[in-house]
Amino acid sequence: MSIELIVLDVDGTLTDGKISYSSNGSEIKSFDVKDGLAIASWVRLGKEVAIITGRDSKIVARRAKELGVKYLYQGVKDKKECLDNILDRESLTFEQTSAIGDDLNDWEMLNSVSYSYAPSDAILLIRQNVDIVLDAKGGYGAVREMIEDILKRDGLWEEYLKLWSVV
Repeated sequence: MSIELIVLDVDGTLTDGKISYSSNGSEIKSFDVKDGLAIASWVRLGKEVAIITGRDSKIVARRAKELGVKYLYQGVKDKKECLDNILDRESLTFEQTSAIGDDLNDWEMLNSVSYSYAPSDAILLIRQNVDIVLDAKGGYGAVREMIEDILKRDGLWEEYLKLWSVV
């Protein structure tokens, strides 16, 4: 069964986990453009993306919109429950879902999906309990590495490359 939905944490996964504030109090986050290209490609292949994060940020909402992310849930305390609701809406199963996370608030969600991933700098307990620990750190291409692993597993690598006329 192929993966139809990927679920992404933000801080420590899509970003390096640092939260910076400007002198006027604005929040600053950095996203890796390589992750963005892979997420946009995943969407172009007809797949779904959900961002489920424990914090609220206008910056995350902007990035999700830029990438065509269908589901964005911020300020979430129970990520697995949120994922349950998305799966019901999409008529998907946990077996058709992969997720990436880096800390304790991702634990239940990661343990429920078909393939779970963690950046190389995730906390030890998460790294010890996911299916795949990625080479990349959070905010430095970990999501891209996850997506490319799924595309290869599901036989979509050539189709992915064709999106960019690489083959």
